[in-house]
Amino acid sequence: MLNAADDAFLATLGAKLPHGTLRPVDARYLTEPRGRWHGLGAAVALPRTTAEVATIVAACNDARVGLVAWGGGTGLVGGQLQPSGPAPLILSLERMTATRGLYPTEAVLTVEAGAILSDVQSRAAEAGFLFPLSLASEGSARIGGLLACNAGGLNVLRYGNARDLVLGVEAVMADGTVFNGLKRLRKDNTGYDLRHLLIGSEGTLGIITAASLRLFPRPATALTALLVTPSPDTALRLLTLSQNLLPGMISAFELIHRTGFDFLAETMPQITCPLPEVPEWSILIELGLPAGLDGETLMATLYGEADEAGLVTDGVIATSGQQSAQLWQIREMIPEANRHIGAVSSHDISLPLSAIPDFIAKAPAELARIDRFRVNCFGHLGDGNLHYNVFPERGHKASEHEAQRDAVKTAIHDLVDSMGGSVSAEHGIGRLKVKDLETYGDPAKLAAMRAIKTALDPNGILNPGAVLRA
Repeated sequence: MLNAADDAFLATLGAKLPHGTLRPVDARYLTEPRGRWHGLGAAVALPRTTAEVATIVAACNDARVGLVAWGGGTGLVGGQLQPSGPAPLILSLERMTATRGLYPTEAVLTVEAGAILSDVQSRAAEAGFLFPLSLASEGSARIGGLLACNAGGLNVLRYGNARDLVLGVEAVMADGTVFNGLKRLRKDNTGYDLRHLLIGSEGTLGIITAASLRLFPRPATALTALLVTPSPDTALRLLTLSQNLLPGMISAFELIHRTGFDFLAETMPQITCPLPEVPEWSILIELGLPAGLDGETLMATLYGEADEAGLVTDGVIATSGQQSAQLWQIREMIPEANRHIGAVSSHDISLPLSAIPDFIAKAPAELARIDRFRVNCFGHLGDGNLHYNVFPERGHKASEHEAQRDAVKTAIHDLVDSMGGSVSAEHGIGRLKVKDLETYGDPAKLAAMRAIKTALDPNGILNPGAVLRA
């Protein structure tokens, strides 16, 4: 692989592009949120059009230069940077933010890949719709990167992952050809679905440049509550009760352990628990209701039935938008509190719903074989996605456990795999989990993935080293 810093390559490519498209790399393109890795980059390309992206990709393919696509830089598994090997060219789509089309009768919004998620949400809202993809980094994460890693977030229970919100994509393939797949069709059974192959491929099979996104009716009322539940098992039974009592109305169902509140108290004491006592386990639930339904009555009914069944012991229901925001702030700031504490090992895992209580019960014993730790277990219980993060005991630092990091990860991932789960739920593989994919991935799936990568990117220029070994 040629180093993209080669003067002749950069001069040739620069001559094919508008002035200012190629720039020196600054630090923001070479870092990631957890600060674990530092990337390489010879230059950054900032195209304004799909045609310019095609020119850049074709030039890299012809010269055998690695290309790393950059969205908002919010990925947590190192998929957006290359820490070793020949310096790649970084391709940022941050200038490609246009709305290509809004189709109200179809409930579709077509946007370019550089559009920031919060801006897309606002465009949908201005048109009277909801674009339901929602996550902590929505103020900086961009549509192209979110689709590239098939992002999850808070509303998967009701609306699905990112791939479920997309009708079509436009993408530049490894040889510079453009896949014109922005059709706004609900049904298109004409062979292999390249859209779904590109979504979740983390920029290793093509560069998504635009997408046609599904929009949804905006709930007339959103109601949020924090409910205390005795255990993960009762939390799961509460989920079933909620879905049966309020079918299609549960937008979010988040599990929170006491450690999350403890970490907030240690690092951000201004964010407090609204309950008289900090609960061992709690659920943050949000209802999205159509017009004509009394949300407070429905939530009170749910609480009453759950209380009678022994599934809740206390709770607080938000009665205003401000109170709802305060409840959500607790959940949204837990990851930030985690960063302040400093994790020994963080795990983005998913399990069959019925296996979650058993996993939570068994995992501490596996960790105890290694050392003494604190665990912050929280996440999207409604879709089986836990963030099971392991920390040093209070008064100690994660650096003291550096030699145990791999053992901790292996212990958790082995248990997840043995219970039919996945070691990557919503963050992707990137470079952090390449070995995990090889260890736990189905052999037939891995062989098919390698064959697809070879067929679509024979020179291996697209995000080399991500997902699969280069």
